[in-house]
Amino acid sequence: MRSEYFRTLFTTTLHINEEPDVLLHGVSSDTMTQILNYAYFRKMEIHSKNVRQLLETAEYLCIPGVTALCCDFFMDEIDVDNCVDIMHFARLQFCADLETRARRFVALNFVELSQKSEELLELPVEELQAVIDSDELNVKDEKFVWEFILRWINDDPDNRKGHIAGLLKGVRLGLFEANFFKDEVSKHPYVTGNKACRPVILETIEFLRDVQMMTRGDKEFVTPRIARPRIPQDILFAIGGKRDGWPSDVIEAYDARADRWSVVEGIESIGPRMNHGTAVVDFDIYVIGGHDDWKDLDSCLCFNAVTKTCREVAPMNERRRSLSVAVLRGAVYAMGGYDCYEYYRTAERYDRKAKQWSLIAPMNTERFDASAAVLNDKIYVAGGSHNKNYVNSVEVYDPDIDQWTFVAPMLSGRANFSCVEFHGCLYALGGRNRTSWELSTEKYDPAEDTWTEVPYMNFYSNYLNAEVIDDTIFVIGGIGIGETGCSVKRYNDKEDKWDKAANMNVRRFLMSTCVSKNLPNASDYAYKHRVKLMKEKRKKC
Repeated sequence: MRSEYFRTLFTTTLHINEEPDVLLHGVSSDTMTQILNYAYFRKMEIHSKNVRQLLETAEYLCIPGVTALCCDFFMDEIDVDNCVDIMHFARLQFCADLETRARRFVALNFVELSQKSEELLELPVEELQAVIDSDELNVKDEKFVWEFILRWINDDPDNRKGHIAGLLKGVRLGLFEANFFKDEVSKHPYVTGNKACRPVILETIEFLRDVQMMTRGDKEFVTPRIARPRIPQDILFAIGGKRDGWPSDVIEAYDARADRWSVVEGIESIGPRMNHGTAVVDFDIYVIGGHDDWKDLDSCLCFNAVTKTCREVAPMNERRRSLSVAVLRGAVYAMGGYDCYEYYRTAERYDRKAKQWSLIAPMNTERFDASAAVLNDKIYVAGGSHNKNYVNSVEVYDPDIDQWTFVAPMLSGRANFSCVEFHGCLYALGGRNRTSWELSTEKYDPAEDTWTEVPYMNFYSNYLNAEVIDDTIFVIGGIGIGETGCSVKRYNDKEDKWDKAANMNVRRFLMSTCVSKNLPNASDYAYKHRVKLMKEKRKKC
């Protein structure tokens, strides 16, 4: 109706008196000039100082093209400093897509926002409730949610403490340790002073008691909502590998919050591969080289985790298996490896825009079964095999000068191992050499250019893969003493110890792994049977 009004206002010839000027309340001349430029030339100069006025005016005058441009600008500019404000503004302007994007950004960065953001403290209770109720709130520990609720109430306690009961229902209270819940939550003055909190407190007490007694009796355990972990935003994938003696195309996804693996179904096949590499750029997963049991491969497939489609991209210049792979500045690198005839020190880079591989400076050493990781905006390639020897040398690639340089060697030569960057250091985990299958973990400090042994690894294996997710090192698969090819370990650096995570569903090795971060459809890969988690846990007891 509003668009019809404006069309009539400017085009009708039925005015009794000719009116050459029309007053549009609240619209500045600068804004109107921009609108007219868009109408005639489809050009606009949008920046942080005019975008709000332009969007409000576009909504007022019903110009959806300008609205879309302004929303796109907000989406490109959103960060931790403005996301809450954008979310609130989008809601007031009824820009649903922008509000959804901003709300997702808030959920994704909730931990940081909960500790620093003053704008988050200004949210009305209805918006805060929607944020903390979300299954996709990105929190590894529910204590962050509880602590922010207290911070929000303490900002205006007289007017806000009455909301504690409703907000408490959004917290996964059943994931707290029993002592923390008893001492810090159930006895908090805001909780004890509000009778409306009693039902959820009693439900949690009963649940935690049942968990402690789950090995007794025949009671059926259904995981209540207060104990169902939230959906992770980062998904760990295990791809291909050698299964029952043959290359496989199976893909499994790991849900770190539920500690469960799921076989990914309903997607296009990557084809059977083993001894290959995997690299992630945005939501594209590149599956590179390897072996299909008939030949060594130079081919490269790209699986998009959002669209779930697979396409073949340009092949490498060399056929490579047992290669090392890394991603730096949005480009994919493939280094070393071998084929039936030759061991490589060559390296190449895939340019996504040009859709082409090109050779870069070769490494100083031929190496296969080595491992690569990115640290301080450079690529480190460590270890591997060369001329039937196990290599301890490490070299680093600087893309600005296209040059490889040796740094301090590892304490042990090793192959079939995995390197990861963790807290500013490079960790080398597992592997073997000519004298041992029980190699300790080593840590490289780039500031000191030194390797030191990390003595607390309580297992040994090779052909393993290591990834970092949820600020935790995971070691996936591997074969060795007591290892099955599907076991998973994780390292808690705060407690300085390793513990066991859920096994993969498929036993295999010579696979590749990767982590896709901030997936908008992470729920597609998350563990689907959250209501059965406690029942499954009971079976293991």
